[in-house]
Amino acid sequence: MIDVVLTDDHPVVRAGLRAVIESEPDMHVVEEFSTAEALLAHIRSGGRADVLLLDLQFGPGHLGGADATRQIVQAGGPPVLILTTYGSDTDILTAVEAGATGYLLKDAPTDELTSAVRAAAAGSVTLGPAVQARLVDRMRRPGVSLTLRELEILRMVALGRSNDAIARELFISRATVKSHLAHTYDKLGVQSRTEAVARARERGMLPG
Repeated sequence: MIDVVLTDDHPVVRAGLRAVIESEPDMHVVEEFSTAEALLAHIRSGGRADVLLLDLQFGPGHLGGADATRQIVQAGGPPVLILTTYGSDTDILTAVEAGATGYLLKDAPTDELTSAVRAAAAGSVTLGPAVQARLVDRMRRPGVSLTLRELEILRMVALGRSNDAIARELFISRATVKSHLAHTYDKLGVQSRTEAVARARERGMLPG
């Protein structure tokens, strides 16, 4: 029996996931949480779990799914399967870099979800078709694909951060920020911060 722990801040989503998982003969939900902090406390206290189903975004002031994944992986915790509505390059790469075993979008068919849970429990990596398509596109077009650092900086630009603020937050120099942005502009074929953010969103590199 695969022990699954759900973490999502929407009760309706958790109820739907529980119904899907509990309908399978070889898996069941042992715990559910509405924040990543509660999930981490459960894992650190030795709570039962074979697979963690985790969303990427929670409410303001709460730990994100990618950061929680990184902490869980560093602590040698159970495999993390990201289940989210966010499918941009930034979201996918950040979660994969953090150590997620799988990444699915919430509109995935139920059989795809249950297969992913079984794969995660067995230690296999599972990426949903939409996620695979994004990664394959990056591999096919390396000249126009942004690095994770470039995506991180552009995401902060989209949030209205200045170069100085980005430099402080990422512990890099202002010149390094400007260099990354210059490379980003070249890859996207744009001339300004506003154009770069708009083009990246059009291409699915940043959340819309």
